[in-house]
Amino acid sequence: MKQLLSTLVVTSLLSSSLYAFSPVNVAQRATPTQTSTTLYEDLHSAVYRKEHEMKQVNAQHSSISDPVRMAIGYVLDGENRQPLKLAKALRRTYEDPYSPDNPNAKQKSQEELDREQKLMEYGMADAVMRRGSFIVDIKRKSLSRPGETYARYDDASMVAEAMVGLGADVVFVNVDYASYGGDITELRSAVKAVRRISDTAAVVMKDIVVDEIQLGLAKDAGCDGIVLIASVLGPALSNFLDLATTIGLETIVECHTRNEVQNALDCLAQNIMVSNYDRLQQRYYPDQAYKLAGMFPGSGGPIITIAGGGLETTEDMKRLLAVGYDGIVVGRAAMGSAKAPEFIRAVRDRTLLPAEMSQWGLEHAEFDQDGNYMPGPKTDIPTAEDPNSFM
Repeated sequence: MKQLLSTLVVTSLLSSSLYAFSPVNVAQRATPTQTSTTLYEDLHSAVYRKEHEMKQVNAQHSSISDPVRMAIGYVLDGENRQPLKLAKALRRTYEDPYSPDNPNAKQKSQEELDREQKLMEYGMADAVMRRGSFIVDIKRKSLSRPGETYARYDDASMVAEAMVGLGADVVFVNVDYASYGGDITELRSAVKAVRRISDTAAVVMKDIVVDEIQLGLAKDAGCDGIVLIASVLGPALSNFLDLATTIGLETIVECHTRNEVQNALDCLAQNIMVSNYDRLQQRYYPDQAYKLAGMFPGSGGPIITIAGGGLETTEDMKRLLAVGYDGIVVGRAAMGSAKAPEFIRAVRDRTLLPAEMSQWGLEHAEFDQDGNYMPGPKTDIPTAEDPNSFM
């Protein structure tokens, strides 16, 4: 019943005109031949604008006693370091019956211990069934689709609460007003809303990060992590990762190319998101995440991988999970339709084969939450209109 109510809330928020959003004016740039042509902002313009905005933000938080400035100057270590809530949400360790993160964890039987020993002898100790996580990218619009408004809602906190109520493991809250239609106040309210209904779901700040002060804003807002874009930060990525680790803020590094993924790995990034969208060329490459899946270690390793960018069907999502990704990021498809419950169920209501088996030609083999084989592929997933969807 609780999930059904969440479904109704999502549907109403995304379709009701009561939560109308007035889009901002897009950037206007003159050209030699057309002096009044309106062009939409690209990544370079967005970065330039963001750098200018951050100069003003730094001036506003210049005092050493300012909470934001203190957030990036306070070193967390030992007992003061917060648990890796984002990483646990992405791996769904709190649902593992044997994980210490599960409050109802149970002891392994002797048969299970013997099986682990056998797997260890063959070098496959981490080759266990996986659980995919679902991440919702909450935004009204995007740089990737200029001029298009995905959804109209009053506050991102309502959408975040509804999505987590439906089962989303992580929510991205976009705080760049010009590019995504959000702001930092929505992040604060989203953190409070998600905390009220879930002890395990994580909230991540998504922004065009160009200045260290933005890490302080994320930390001060109380969120669990922040997205760093590899194509924006370039060689400065390692500095931002080091600072985030120092202040106890988890990160997700967004990559698109092989070189960006390799740079993230070299910088010891723990959470890596491979996007099908090339921000520099402003083009979608639908198979990019699929092609780069082989660059990562196998199941259970220290690196958590998620994929996103233009995913619009359950088949797209299951295909990426099958090749080893730990989670799926969905933005427009979840924000612009009432199919969010279907997408969440398609990702979460199943277990996945170990990533080591991703090249065995078993992409269409599907298993339920208990690891039992389901004759598949499973396509008839209940929708929000089905009265038995959440029974």
